[in-house]
Amino acid sequence: MRVAHMSITVTELDALESESIFVFREVAAEFERPVILFSGGKDSIVMLHLARKAFSPAGVPFTLLHVDTGHNFPEVLAYRDAVVEQLGLRLEVAKVEDYIADGRLRERTDGTRNQLQTVPLLDAINAHRFDAVFGGGRRDEERARAKERIFSLRDEFGQWDPRNQRPELWSLYNGRHRPGEHVRVFPLSNWTELDIWNYIEREQIPLPSIYYAHERDVFERDGMLLAVGPYSQPRSDETVTQRLVRYRTVGDMSCTGAVASAATTAADVVIEVAASEITERGATRADDRASEAAMEDRKREGYF
Repeated sequence: MRVAHMSITVTELDALESESIFVFREVAAEFERPVILFSGGKDSIVMLHLARKAFSPAGVPFTLLHVDTGHNFPEVLAYRDAVVEQLGLRLEVAKVEDYIADGRLRERTDGTRNQLQTVPLLDAINAHRFDAVFGGGRRDEERARAKERIFSLRDEFGQWDPRNQRPELWSLYNGRHRPGEHVRVFPLSNWTELDIWNYIEREQIPLPSIYYAHERDVFERDGMLLAVGPYSQPRSDETVTQRLVRYRTVGDMSCTGAVASAATTAADVVIEVAASEITERGATRADDRASEAAMEDRKREGYF
């Protein structure tokens, strides 16, 4: 009797998806109060999509948390709210503006607020007793994030010690933590920007419109194209022009740059990203250019 053998092809995206789904399920099994950091950016959107797959046909069993700088792109906030309403999810918002208003934080002299997110984030984690916090960080983004494990322990002060990382041999994750500590979880650790866009194209995942080419008034500063807006104004020697641009990453409007682009679909973006020699954060995030260790310094204090 001849037995037919069925050949199954597993692509790189399939393997990445499977690993991420496994991470979500592990956290659901090990922790009591997980939360997903959700900003409406592409990585957090893909992360939420994977969480939905992990628990389908049931709903996502986690709360969403967004640390709102007050300088976010309106298109991204509108997308965030629409997704939360459509899926019937619970969203907690920690606002940097509230901390500035009551004196717990002070505005930075450069006008940016990305670096002010740490205190509201840690306060929200403590207030809601979240013990596992999903983040969309990827190892290809920059040096500090390349040092992270998938399960990354934070001490009772929310701080990260890159020298105190737990081994993750054979995809075994150690979620043990003492009272007051929590674990940051990065399901997209092994994904690259190109993987993210290939997956967005394959899964037909909707994104905020600013990820695709659109006309916007911009000015050039430090090699970046910054949009004219209430939180980013050109100096007297900076010329405003209307250009066709898109965003590779979204953050504080005052320090997130656009890139010249004619890409109007995910497939177009895949081609652009494949040809790029600069990471998205290196190309478009002024806050990461402060020093060689800018991100690592912030992560040690409790940043994403």
